[in-house]
Amino acid sequence: MATRYTIGSGLVISALALTLIALLIPVDSFGSRASAAVTGQAADDDGGGTVSTAFGPLTAADRDFIRKVRLAGLWELPAGRQAQQRGSRPAIKTAGQHLIDGHTELDRQVIQVGQALGVDLPNQPSAQQQDWLGQMNRARGEEYERLFVQLLRKAHGKVFALLAGIRSQTKNSMVRALATSANTTVLDHITVLEDTGLVDFDALSDNVQPTK
Repeated sequence: MATRYTIGSGLVISALALTLIALLIPVDSFGSRASAAVTGQAADDDGGGTVSTAFGPLTAADRDFIRKVRLAGLWELPAGRQAQQRGSRPAIKTAGQHLIDGHTELDRQVIQVGQALGVDLPNQPSAQQQDWLGQMNRARGEEYERLFVQLLRKAHGKVFALLAGIRSQTKNSMVRALATSANTTVLDHITVLEDTGLVDFDALSDNVQPTK
């Protein structure tokens, strides 16, 4: 009787232990995924880890930033040229020229940084950026001008948080210098876009999608 009781108790304890383990594993896995997301191991992690360079450590976040600077120029330069051609207001033409000037110089810098640090750079805008350019191509008159201003102002606004994070955390001197230049350029572009008087600040929320 005692033996059967002991065996039965052992089986119950084992079952409880296995249940506890089963419950803990998903929680631990979720915690690991959450930690990875916080530290940047998400869609912007190219899997290359941190590498040593002559200019300091280069992290995945650094490389992601460099590529995003390049991507910005790939759609903002055409947008600036288009504004120069299609804008009827002087303020729109001015904003377009600032986009051209700013990203011509920033593009020169980012190509230099990419080559020095061995970072592969994109050669065409992202799908979302191509969609933005397509929206502007289809728009006409005042609709075009308002769309141009709103899309560019919203895009530049989102860059500020990225710039601040990279500028304060990177240990790579070339990335830090690029972030400083990009910050100056972004602030200039935001200013001239707002000077048009066409920015709808209420629509800059992430919950509001750009006009189709």
